[in-house]
Amino acid sequence: MKQFFSNLRGDAFGGITAGVVALPLALAFGVSSGLGPSAGLYGAIFISFFAALFGGTNTQISGPTAPMTAVSMVVIAGIVAANNGDISVALPAILTVFLIAGLSQVGLGLLGLGKYIKYIPYPVVSGFMTAIGVIILLTQILPSLGYNPKEDLEYVNTFKAQAKEVVLQNILKDETGEGVLALENFESALEKGALINEEKIFSESKTLASKEASGTVGALKLLPRALQNINWLELLLAIGTILIIYGFKRITTKVPSTLVALIVMSGCAIIFKLDYVPIEKIPSGLPVPQLAIFTQFELSAITPYIFTGFTLALLGAIDSLLTSIVADNMTKTKHNPNKELIGQGIGNSIASIFGGIPGAGATIRTVVNINSGGKTKLSGMIAGVMLLFVLLALGPIASKIPSAVLSGILITVGIGVMDYKGLKAIPALPKDLSFGPLKLSSEVLIMLIVLFLSTFWDLIFAVGIGLIISCLMFMKKIGDLTTKSSGVSVLKEKAWPDEKAFPSALKETVFVKQVRGPLFFGSTSDFQQLYKQIPDSATKVILRLGKMEYLDQSGLYAIEDMIQDLQTKGVEVLFVNVLRQPRYMMERIDIIPGFIPEKQIFSDFKSCIESLIERHAK
Repeated sequence: MKQFFSNLRGDAFGGITAGVVALPLALAFGVSSGLGPSAGLYGAIFISFFAALFGGTNTQISGPTAPMTAVSMVVIAGIVAANNGDISVALPAILTVFLIAGLSQVGLGLLGLGKYIKYIPYPVVSGFMTAIGVIILLTQILPSLGYNPKEDLEYVNTFKAQAKEVVLQNILKDETGEGVLALENFESALEKGALINEEKIFSESKTLASKEASGTVGALKLLPRALQNINWLELLLAIGTILIIYGFKRITTKVPSTLVALIVMSGCAIIFKLDYVPIEKIPSGLPVPQLAIFTQFELSAITPYIFTGFTLALLGAIDSLLTSIVADNMTKTKHNPNKELIGQGIGNSIASIFGGIPGAGATIRTVVNINSGGKTKLSGMIAGVMLLFVLLALGPIASKIPSAVLSGILITVGIGVMDYKGLKAIPALPKDLSFGPLKLSSEVLIMLIVLFLSTFWDLIFAVGIGLIISCLMFMKKIGDLTTKSSGVSVLKEKAWPDEKAFPSALKETVFVKQVRGPLFFGSTSDFQQLYKQIPDSATKVILRLGKMEYLDQSGLYAIEDMIQDLQTKGVEVLFVNVLRQPRYMMERIDIIPGFIPEKQIFSDFKSCIESLIERHAK
């Protein structure tokens, strides 16, 4: 406990400064996620406090981050769409997925898997991070232009016919449930259908319009309409925010430019009583637990998103542990990766119960904390308490922040989160793949695939596909390298010293083959061609296996197929110096002694030749 308060002044200043930096980002990420600014603020409060308390990195400041928010946005949009656009109905399922993510992180830490996160291939991480930036930029185009598809009456009216159909389907679904529509149900449905008014249809039309405009594809579809309906005040507020964020950094970095932009642009909008669009109202008072997570739990509602919850957990783990490494380098300390995952998981679990969006270790906020004097876990806890104070004391004021200002902040976040290091390296990476006349680096290809699929399809599947391609390409490269160093494919090879005195009487009928290096999936195709190279005059084949230290299942069946083929031709196969692991594998499927009895297995080449000479003499 004494060590906990050993740097009280530095931790207090570091935590407060980090909390100030986190405030505008928390609000912006909350708005971007689709749950509103309060969800971002709640996430920042609980994750910062509890991840610091239970985590394994003393100076880490945690909270909502761009990657976690981007994935959360996909989860929220999908579940809301499945609930006819009603976010209040969808909220329990959304928060349950976030809770699964938090508990999964705790599980990763308890299982000691933190140290394995570093094996995620860099091209996958690079493509994903750049995609996050592109997604944020594209989804913030419409808000920065002041265009809201729900308020575009001409656009909303194009969904009227579809909206009426949806309303009628909902009525029939309510009447029948999962059963068959009876006569009384049908009559009731007709009565309700007659009561459908323009207000219900218009409300559903707005929901459908909003759904169609969601995501990167929706933003690009509606860009022409947005450019024809620019709200110049909203655009100027967004541009002003961006200019201050980048411009103020040239004056000083001691004061967070994001906070300066938030205060200046919001202050101007409020003081001059401009007709701007404010963010959603932030509730006053302490956050309350969303017990509907438990009381309204339905497995069917979250089943499609369980894998997404695991992915959120893995993404948060990567995000947090990368920040922990940065903190280690700055403070000359060493974090505990498994304890850090447990802390992040506890923080995300508690945040979900109180309606907050998930987060991770935040690099910029952690660096600010360290540079401001933070050294112990107390700094992260103070950052959370500071944000709670802002919620309780300044909630009504924060509710007056222009939506366009937060959009401007998010645009700078999107620009900053891209992996420019990976993008700059594209021309320099070796082009090891050929597609006709086109040559490309395999790592660049993986990065571009993840970037494209993440941006225009699905973040989760994009990462999964990227990992699979990375593994396949890695296996091919290792297979090619190993095959080059092995003697599987060479017929005419340099004789080993003990082969120089090979009896001339046996040269025409005995074929000697040296197998050097492991026989595995990468080299089996060459091995399978071996018997085709054997002269027709050969009646015996000696396989020298003393340097074949490893045999996998693919290699095992390649040997079996070759032996069977040779035996059908009347060719006898002899083994010399079979090592322990390959012999064990061959015994499992009865190659030894089924195909190759013990009398055809020799410990050295000399004894094998002596046996052949003896048999030849007879």
